[in-house]
Amino acid sequence: MNILVINGSPKGKYSITLQTINYLEKKYPNHTFTTLNAGQTIRGIEKDFAKSRELLLATDAIIFSYPVYTFVAPSQLHRFIELLKADGVDIGGKFATQITTSKHFYDITAHKYIEDNCYDLGLKYVKGLSADMDDLLKEDGRVEAEKFFEYFLWSIENDVYESRSERVSTYAPTLAEKAESTPKSDKYDVVIITDNTDEGSNLAKMIDRFSGVLPYKTRIINIAEYPFTGGCLGCFNCAVSAKCVYKDGFDEFLRNNIQKADSIIYAFTVKDHSMGSRFKMYDDRNFCNGHRTVTVGMPVGYLVSGELSAEENLRTIIEARAEVGHNFFAGAATDEHDVNSEIDDLAKKIAYALENKYVISQNFYGVGGMKIFRDLIYTMRGMMRADHKFYKKGGYYDFPQKQKGRIIGMYFVGALLSSEKIRSKMGNKMNEGMLMPYKKLFEKLDKEAAKRQKITKM
Repeated sequence: MNILVINGSPKGKYSITLQTINYLEKKYPNHTFTTLNAGQTIRGIEKDFAKSRELLLATDAIIFSYPVYTFVAPSQLHRFIELLKADGVDIGGKFATQITTSKHFYDITAHKYIEDNCYDLGLKYVKGLSADMDDLLKEDGRVEAEKFFEYFLWSIENDVYESRSERVSTYAPTLAEKAESTPKSDKYDVVIITDNTDEGSNLAKMIDRFSGVLPYKTRIINIAEYPFTGGCLGCFNCAVSAKCVYKDGFDEFLRNNIQKADSIIYAFTVKDHSMGSRFKMYDDRNFCNGHRTVTVGMPVGYLVSGELSAEENLRTIIEARAEVGHNFFAGAATDEHDVNSEIDDLAKKIAYALENKYVISQNFYGVGGMKIFRDLIYTMRGMMRADHKFYKKGGYYDFPQKQKGRIIGMYFVGALLSSEKIRSKMGNKMNEGMLMPYKKLFEKLDKEAAKRQKITKM
């Protein structure tokens, strides 16, 4: 077979992910692998898609190969998919899969993004391989890569592939209306980040209404107008210096004009099951802060034009980003139904969060994501010095082996429970013992309430 590898890494042939492809090429010499370095040459592909079109038409199967960047694929691969769809080349019916490398931080959302776009293109999608960055250097990792590829070949031979149930879209945008002008306080700095280029769009009207109903002044930063030199290169120059290798000044702009705000609102139109390649470039370039959660406690919200309710994966990404950053997620106002009410409610929630410094504990998205980062930074602290300093100072190194008292206590409890005789004598005492700290808390609250009542009567 002729297999086209769409390499989404901006590193081109130096991509870690691509080494798995190189390994499979050596192990399966009967198949021809052709690599299109879409990530590295995206500027040229923007100017002329002809060579890409030729390779896509000539291939029997496609493998998307890329490193996972901030929940999804690199912005360069996002842009390639935009160009591919815009070109209109018919590749329907071909088989496709994907290979990624990462530390498994939201590799699921990255894979789902590619999967959804494969469906759009009419490709027969086969579940991909999500490998750790150094899996190929281990025997188990190489065996997994081979078994994955053999499954891909079997799927093609037997015409077996994933499918999604077709749904009929009922999306008809409701138009946002201009809000009555109200006095604005400058107590809080609320920044709205958008990539909108159409002042007459509904998204522009949504932004205008939100700014109108929020009781605080807002300022708009349009990333479509920012002179980005390019997307993140994954070069890790910032890991030591905290400075981006690009000279377009975005790292300082980000820190001084965005991250110093009190709240951030993202405004975008759903595109290709994502926020679009420009927003992805913005997200990836945020890596100049490494893995440091520098906006903890900041309320965030979204203004979304498009059928967000049909984008389960995108909704997961939006919520998970807030959870990992330990931000209060105020929700997303869309133009699917009652856009004006949703915008008004979002503004109210943002105002409440600002005024009451409201932030709640992280759910699985945040806790799980940060534990992956914790272990990664601790292991690579010699290189990721800025991250290590931040994690150490913030107490993020909360390894379970540090909880020695709890561990010893659990050994004691385990020894008691291993005896059937002791268990029968304990009866419900264990449950009562577990509730004892809560009982003391409530007794304390009752005493405080009684004291307050006594003072009131006096």
